[in-house]
Amino acid sequence: MAKNKDEKYAKKLDEMAQRHLWMHFSRMGTYSKKKAIPIIARGEGSYVWDIHGKQYLDGLSGLFTAQLGHGRADLADAAAAQAKTLEYWPIWTYAHPTAIELAAKLAELAPGNLNRVFFTSGGSEAVESALKLARQYHRMRGDGQRYKVIARKLSYHGTTMGALTVTGLSAYKNVFEPLVPGSHHVGNTNRYRHPLGDDEKAFMLSITDEIEEAIIWEGPENVAAVFLEPVQNAGGCFTPPEGYFQRVREICDKYGVLFISDEVICAFGRLGTWFGAERFDYLPDMITCAKGITSGYAPLGAVICGDHIAEPFLEGNNSFLHGLTFAGHPVSCAVALTNLAAMENEDILGHVQRNEAGFRERLESLRDIPIVGDVRGRGYFYGIELVRDQQTKETFTDAEAEDLLRGFLSPALYDAGLICRSDDRGDPVVQLAPPLICGDKELDFIEATMRTVLTEAWRRFGLAGAAA
Repeated sequence: MAKNKDEKYAKKLDEMAQRHLWMHFSRMGTYSKKKAIPIIARGEGSYVWDIHGKQYLDGLSGLFTAQLGHGRADLADAAAAQAKTLEYWPIWTYAHPTAIELAAKLAELAPGNLNRVFFTSGGSEAVESALKLARQYHRMRGDGQRYKVIARKLSYHGTTMGALTVTGLSAYKNVFEPLVPGSHHVGNTNRYRHPLGDDEKAFMLSITDEIEEAIIWEGPENVAAVFLEPVQNAGGCFTPPEGYFQRVREICDKYGVLFISDEVICAFGRLGTWFGAERFDYLPDMITCAKGITSGYAPLGAVICGDHIAEPFLEGNNSFLHGLTFAGHPVSCAVALTNLAAMENEDILGHVQRNEAGFRERLESLRDIPIVGDVRGRGYFYGIELVRDQQTKETFTDAEAEDLLRGFLSPALYDAGLICRSDDRGDPVVQLAPPLICGDKELDFIEATMRTVLTEAWRRFGLAGAAA
């Protein structure tokens, strides 16, 4: 009887979702009475359960967010305790204890002189804030013409109008044009098919030359900032060649351009360090972050700025003319403080570092499946690029990629109990970014499940399948 009641509830939820819920980045027309919306009802550790009670390994940390996994009582208790003490207060003119303590903690963890923290509600807002801050910073220093930004092709930096202009994905931008003016996109760090990809130094010089050439082309007096992710998400976890970020730093300093490290995904242990800048040994002028700062238990983002960025705003009657109602929310800040303390106490960064090689080895072993072209990433953040031909690196047509990723892989992996991302924003890629608490059991499951599903994908969509 109870099971029947649960199924009636599940059916009712699906009906309400299809009628009323507008899901983000979702083809809502694909759902119907015959195709239910996946509804995740609860989580514990590295696993989640849908409304029907089926268990899944969360291989994407929700959305690169659930660093400590699901169902943590300590994080929930921190939120409840703060809500009972001070449920809300803005950080406009006033301050409150948890925002102050968290700002100090982030300054302690961040590299170099990044000691000033501007809170936001999430990642897109952090990038938006950094863009506005860069513009006003230059204006206050007498460089008011500097408004343009340099970013990389295929990069994803958010969906607010300013962040969207930084984003390097045309398909996400075209329907909203005209955008905020002033973006210029250069080559990314994908070496897989690059003619210099096998020569580390030549590849590095080539793609950093593009950044310098873009600054010169736009006019150094017009360029405010360069936005880069430590490991680029869209396109499938592109990692930098040796010396890349160091040369970017030199180029930015040469032309008086701010270097902004977008670490909405890469911060807080995802790469085995607090920040991606630490992993790759560079010092930006600002870091944008969100997601893992609270492990997803409450929404929060931040721009962590160098002391020199704050200096003009500390003089006289100056202020940064920007703010968000829920930025630095007391509950979110309390959760973040508890989350960061737990990561320290449980040595989460060390855990990722100790397991990184094993995780990569498991994924590299999949190269014996002909559809696997490339494996790339760092820490607990990897992309597997799929190809028609390993030797030639031939990719799939748009129509084939659609059938492969959306028609087969996504539902097949989900049915097999693994939630990850079939990404079609560049060449076909499967992305994996499990909670940072995952160990051998979970990593073994990822490998085994990927092997089974990718083997079937090759049978259906590879050269052998096409020939048949």
